[in-house]
Parts: sequence; structure tokens; C-alpha cells
Amino acid sequence: MAHYNLDSLDKKIIRMIAQDARVPFLEVARACNVSGASIHQRIQKLTAMGVLRGSQFIIDPEAIGYQTCAYMGLNLKDPEKFNTVVTALLKIPEVVECHYTTGDYDMFIKIYANDNYHLLQIIHDKLQPLGLARSETIISFGSAFERQLPVADLPLGE
Repeated sequence: MAHYNLDSLDKKIIRMIAQDARVPFLEVARACNVSGASIHQRIQKLTAMGVLRGSQFIIDPEAIGYQTCAYMGLNLKDPEKFNTVVTALLKIPEVVECHYTTGDYDMFIKIYANDNYHLLQIIHDKLQPLGLARSETIISFGSAFERQLPVADLPLGE
């Protein structure tokens, strides 16, 4: 992935919207001492560059009935089918993350399930048929914290 040189205005915009993605562009413009149109153009530029990737509401899985969070290391019987497995994983709504990894696993996924029985069903009915040689499941008791990469200390560029 490319690394972009961000100027001080870009960095100030990123800091502000990282704190509150719903902050009005006009408020950002006032804080940056530029026009609202300039902020709008910069946001579009940062989005087109891939620095910003949308904005979204974060749904709390537990609040909608997903009591079990698990991480699974997966080993494929046929690692050449990696892309096929990723495509299949995308069709399983309970799988919310998939990472290519080094080490003991071909890939590492994050799953939400209603409960342990639901997790067992996902593993047995949806994951095993994908051609797993083996898997290891780690159930999370809870998250100590979650955060985005801190942007307060972005190094000043050009």
C-alpha cells in the first residue's frame, strides 16, 4: 500500500474527523481557517487516495444478540484455494474480519455468534465445508479496548 505525504491541513482535518466523523465540514473549515469548499475537496482527495475509507455507525454486536466473539486460526487443506475460501467467507455474515497471516495459520478470522452453540453451528456447517485442514478457536471474554490508530501524533510532513 502506498504511503502519502500529507500536509499540515490534511493532518488537522484527519485529527478532527477521527475524533468525530459527524463533525460538520463548516466546523472543520472554521478550525482550519479555510473555506468549507476547501474542506470538502480535501476530504474527497483523502478518500480518493485511500487515506479515509468512508464513515459509518458502529453497531455493538452484544446489543443485538451476538454474545460470543471468537477468533479462529484457519489452515487450508489446499492453500491454493485461498481466494475461493476468502470469497466464501465473505458470504458468512458472522465472519466480520479475515486476515492473511504468517506463522501457524493460513488466515485468521473474527466471528460473532449468538452463543457458543451458534458458534459451533457456524464452524461445523459453514467453515468446515470450505476445506479446512485444521482450525483453532479462541473465544474472547471481552475487549479491554478498541481504537483506531492514533492520529494526534501524525508526523508533520511537507
